[in-house]
Amino acid sequence: MGMKGNQLAKSIIGVVVFYAVVKFAVISGVINPYWQRVLDQSLIYVIGALGLSLIFGFTGQFSIGHAAFYGLGAYSAGLVSKTLGTGSIPAFLLSLFVGVIFTGLVAYLIGKPVLRLQSDYLGIATLGFGVIVKVGLDNANKLIPELGGATGMTGIPQVATFEWVLFFTALAIIISRNFLHSTYGRVCTSIREDEIATKAVGINPAKYKLLVFIFGCALAGLAGGIYAHRYPFLHPTSFDFLQSFNFLIIVVAGGMGSLTGTVVTAIGWVFLLEGLRFVLGEAFMDWRGVIYAVLLVVLVLVRRQGLFGNKEFGFFAPRAVITKEGKQHVAAGS
Repeated sequence: MGMKGNQLAKSIIGVVVFYAVVKFAVISGVINPYWQRVLDQSLIYVIGALGLSLIFGFTGQFSIGHAAFYGLGAYSAGLVSKTLGTGSIPAFLLSLFVGVIFTGLVAYLIGKPVLRLQSDYLGIATLGFGVIVKVGLDNANKLIPELGGATGMTGIPQVATFEWVLFFTALAIIISRNFLHSTYGRVCTSIREDEIATKAVGINPAKYKLLVFIFGCALAGLAGGIYAHRYPFLHPTSFDFLQSFNFLIIVVAGGMGSLTGTVVTAIGWVFLLEGLRFVLGEAFMDWRGVIYAVLLVVLVLVRRQGLFGNKEFGFFAPRAVITKEGKQHVAAGS
């Protein structure tokens, strides 16, 4: 318990120090409003990427339609907040709750039949779902005019400050970390390693695959809901299949089975993309697909296991327990 308490205390101190440093940099002018928004976007990406890391990195379910759930969370939360129109904190929290629940419900309806597929077939099915969602958002204004359709959605109260973004990012990290080090998380990892062996010991893999799929997609919905309240314009192209590749690259580049890698790479990836926007200008949109492909090829050739492999550091690492016999092992549910 002492070691667990120390890890949590150090993590809280780390978040507080990070917040203080950022706020000081903003007040002193070191970070201008533009880069503040980029930082917020990177933290939002952390939440969304954590969801895919649970689904793909730890459970081995190859999903490339993650941006669809990111978009569903953004549009559903934005619609609730826009309808209420108050811009108050309770309305903001309610819209996030609705966005998460709605995204989780859609994930359940999609995951129930789709998760029976394996490997590439699952990837193709989730990619198809992503295309359906994008086309649906393009034409959503025919049913609900407030969604804007192909012209985009505006008028959402911008109440997601840096403090709220940081709070929900820290919350998503804590929940994801505790889930993975629980019995449920261990089962998910065993499914990734050998689903047949997992089934042989009496565990129903379908149940856990659906559970983690709903959980991971709900995190994407939370990220989308925060995004809708931080950036004043939503457009279907912001949630197309290329956006899914952003999340996929983050998980693969950070290291399959590493929350540490997912968090660090998500932040670095957003800042890298913004740097490329400055260098390439308008040509970035034309070349981004090539850039993604080149980076993936280089990563596979240089470090196939990702930047962090499957290693965890600090708060992300499981708690070690010393038994009476003096042996050290990792505690489940740590």
